[in-house]
Amino acid sequence: MRTPALYTAAGSLLLTALAAAPAGGAPAAPGAAELHGTAVAAARAGAAGVRFGTCPAVEDLPDGVQCGTVSVPLDYARPDGRQIRLTVSRVRATQKDPRNSKRRVPRQGALVYNPGGPGGSGMYFPLVGALPEWKGLAAAYDLVGYAPRGVGRSAPLSCTDPEQFFKAPTQAPTHPSESYKKERIAQAKAYARGCARRAGAALPYYTSLNNARDLDVLRAALGEQRLTFMGASYGTYFGALYAALFPSHVRRMVFDAAVNPAPEQVWYRNNLDQSAAFEGRWADFREWVARHDDVYGLGATAQEVLHSYEKAAARLAAEPAGGKVGPGQLQGAFLSAGYYDDLWPHRARALSAYLKGDPKPLIQQAGPHQEAAKEAENSNAVYTAVECNDASWPTDWKVWDRDNTRLARVAPFETWDNVWLNLPCAYWPATRQEPLDVRTGPGELPPTLILAAERDAATPYDGALEMHRRLSGSVLVTERDAGTHGIAGGPNACVNGYLDAYLLEGRLPVRRAACAPHPEPTPKADSRKAPVTPAR
Repeated sequence: MRTPALYTAAGSLLLTALAAAPAGGAPAAPGAAELHGTAVAAARAGAAGVRFGTCPAVEDLPDGVQCGTVSVPLDYARPDGRQIRLTVSRVRATQKDPRNSKRRVPRQGALVYNPGGPGGSGMYFPLVGALPEWKGLAAAYDLVGYAPRGVGRSAPLSCTDPEQFFKAPTQAPTHPSESYKKERIAQAKAYARGCARRAGAALPYYTSLNNARDLDVLRAALGEQRLTFMGASYGTYFGALYAALFPSHVRRMVFDAAVNPAPEQVWYRNNLDQSAAFEGRWADFREWVARHDDVYGLGATAQEVLHSYEKAAARLAAEPAGGKVGPGQLQGAFLSAGYYDDLWPHRARALSAYLKGDPKPLIQQAGPHQEAAKEAENSNAVYTAVECNDASWPTDWKVWDRDNTRLARVAPFETWDNVWLNLPCAYWPATRQEPLDVRTGPGELPPTLILAAERDAATPYDGALEMHRRLSGSVLVTERDAGTHGIAGGPNACVNGYLDAYLLEGRLPVRRAACAPHPEPTPKADSRKAPVTPAR
């Protein structure tokens, strides 16, 4: 369920076999020891607080943003054992009414945000307060971001040399040969071994359950009796775990682009569903390009646009653009367009220019940026560790091959790329956990808000429906006929109206509400200043 690096609206990211043999470490399910350990760590953090000060230069944050750290146990069953530090960022509530600068707004506490991943950092989140859509929330709340365990400077995790991880150009066959599959299996096994070697005994403790426990410690460190939290994508999953584990600690929670939390979906089946959904979103993009054939010249039908894409992929396989953009990089760039439709004009223009003999826009958007290699490798390492640790995965390659060969017949665009991303979980050396059965009864949890785009591919809409069913008293707001991944604080005023009413006033619709889609992007013939492909 991977989300690209923070580029959401807030910033513009099959249980069919036994688990791998245990290698020692974390317990299989949440228990009394971990709950007690969380209480001990939270009390300790509440007494210590967060000493906010100037952010280190490495965070690359502007003046006005403050940074600090919070200590959490590596293993909550042993709260007095090894501690790790999570980095935290904050911008204080302005308390200025954006509609009337002379009117002071009451401060409502801290709004903590996670952008997803696993492996995404929220350290940049406080900067959204400068955006018009967020000024109301920035007036009432301290905007707080943080880097979860393993991410950035928060006990960073690595599984391989970043230079090796960022190799380019690469291939991306939609129907891989047996020899290619064997090559990728060997790479997955090597990657899993690298995670175990580099993380050592700490590897089993990078989990969604521990991310939820860390969130409660952060709540206490911020001096909040009850948590106000917004999670996007994967952030909705461990946010739901938090709601199930600590319902009395919840003030308000927003789940933006909700992951399906059903235990049998975590994570193998969720990734199969994601691959299937991306095929539909890929078709949405191609249909949009076809409607603007007068601008891009890539074809007047979705099928003709696909032919143009495949023509470019074949050409890049024979001669990579700039020596570093092959079919793999092309696929990655266009996959990101499946997440965010504001990328559509840039990707279409780059493809058009490449086929007309100008590779520069494509190289700029799809080429690997070596300065980001360390961050990208770290993000992927955390993603892999958390998803592999969280649940059982098939350990027999035949299961993966069977399921994805079938799926690729109808959804070739993303299927095999998703397999290679997750395949280290088939050979994972650490103990797997049993996913928590997220479920709250009437009155156990304050009302929560779920936001979902109906055609979101990264977290298909069925996940939002399942989250809504499982969290009693939750309200689901749907952006109809839209597919941007993460809609809070974006271009849809209707969605933002529900978000502000909830976070600022505690008001929600009865059970469900719907918003018309935000406008489609406007075609552009010029790709200058186009966003680069987010790390995936």
